[in-house]
Amino acid sequence: MTQPLHIGTHAVQPPVVLAPMAGITNAPFRTLCREFSGGRGLFVSEMITTRALVERNEKTMQLVHFDETEKPRSIQLYGVDPVTVGKAVRMIADEDMADHIDLNFGCPVPKVTRKGGGSALPYKRPLLRGILHEAVSNAGDLPVTMKMRKGIDDDHLTYLDAGRIAVEEGVTAIALHGRTAAQHYGGTADWEAIARLKEAVPEIPVLGNGDIWSAPDAVRMMRETGCDGVVVGRGCLGRPWLFGDLVAALSGQEQSADAYARPSLREVADIMVRHARLLGEWLGDEPRGVIDFRKHVAWYTKGFSVGSEMRKRLAVAASLEELRALLDDLDLDQPWPAAAADGPRGRTGSRNRVVLPDGWLDDPFECDGGVGADAELDTSGG
Repeated sequence: MTQPLHIGTHAVQPPVVLAPMAGITNAPFRTLCREFSGGRGLFVSEMITTRALVERNEKTMQLVHFDETEKPRSIQLYGVDPVTVGKAVRMIADEDMADHIDLNFGCPVPKVTRKGGGSALPYKRPLLRGILHEAVSNAGDLPVTMKMRKGIDDDHLTYLDAGRIAVEEGVTAIALHGRTAAQHYGGTADWEAIARLKEAVPEIPVLGNGDIWSAPDAVRMMRETGCDGVVVGRGCLGRPWLFGDLVAALSGQEQSADAYARPSLREVADIMVRHARLLGEWLGDEPRGVIDFRKHVAWYTKGFSVGSEMRKRLAVAASLEELRALLDDLDLDQPWPAAAADGPRGRTGSRNRVVLPDGWLDDPFECDGGVGADAELDTSGG
């Protein structure tokens, strides 16, 4: 059995964390994952931009709403200005919005990195330190953690320096995605980097992220790297039941391959309808919920014999009744298509280079004027 993951005063057992994903890990999806896990693990909100939070943007304020059953409540923040990050963290602490704050430094999206944000930011060591300092000093009793990538590319790795800075500034735990920004979501995650970070910052927990597509992957990552827990993102797209498998595997329960969840299409269809219904309830409008659900259709139906035309019809369903009727037209007795549905899912592909501000790589200890507010965009957590 794995040891609990300690995030401040919170003991997470087993040490499984849902990675924040923009537009995905909202309250309804967290509810599904939490139900399959039996309420065990840590389920972090989708990424919240600090400026929008401080300005009390209406959409942002909805995103920081937690169900009363969510304990602990975890918010991931993304910001590029130390002062604004400090204000956002103080707001969360003073208004009891959450029990844990995670800071994102992993986004590889060009529109963010070209402004010096996301996974480009840790290259500027003083700026990273300033953000972490303001976050921790304004958090009160709330634990502050961070998520990052290895660096910009193989010639500009930042994760070991960033790890030491995090320890020095009082960060409680670090999650490392074992890819550079240049890799984006392509190639293979470097689990050896996770092991090296664990050796470099023995004072605090290190969590591993990248290429966890199954419960055995999580067990293997912890065994091979010595990390203290796992962060799962793309592996659970269209598979919220993966958290049940993860909890079982990391709780020391002996599991054969046949013991893990292998839902039939009928079971998957029921989960799809429930997911869409939860989204409608959360948004206060059933059609909006079904429309928001459309992005999940391909993930849920991956590997099943559905047909391209039916997939298109499912992806434009406008009501729960229509979604249910379309699903009922399928051969719902299909078993789980392990060969086609297990393994990688979600975004893939690398980039030849990372788009950065002019002169960004000239000096890691210089950042005149910091990073502009236009680097603070709503996008994926990375």
